[in-house]
Amino acid sequence: MSLARLKPAVSKHLLLALAGLMWSTVGVMLCRIAYNWLTVIRSSWAIPLGLLGILLALAAYRFGFSGIARKNIDRICLLSDKGCVFAFQAWKSYLIIALMITLGIVLRDSPIPKHYLSVIYTTIGGALFLSSFHYYRRLWRAMVLKQRRLKSGKG
Repeated sequence: MSLARLKPAVSKHLLLALAGLMWSTVGVMLCRIAYNWLTVIRSSWAIPLGLLGILLALAAYRFGFSGIARKNIDRICLLSDKGCVFAFQAWKSYLIIALMITLGIVLRDSPIPKHYLSVIYTTIGGALFLSSFHYYRRLWRAMVLKQRRLKSGKG
């Protein structure tokens, strides 16, 4: 029995969907944690901190996470028709994810006030959520292209 038969292979379309869902889910989760931290302080502090997090999220999306998502999408599209279900992220990305989870745990358990941490969580969460739409857009285009090929009888 070959090891290739044990590989959980899925289509590139599913890999794009999984990546988008992962980025969206983590982004929403981080923003929700930040929101919960901001709801327990005075609005005179919460609103500026929340707005700062949103502005930084837009910058992080534009100058960082958007490019990472595009590179990841290009990598997925270069895979053969069926890729390993875990290939929705590059292997080195899993190391970065583990590092970010560890850093998040350390920060949450640190003496830094949670309302200040909410800015970091909103920044990363917002940038992840916004970048997830690159995956959905590419998936939508791939599905539309596939439908066109089927209608024209070419595929």
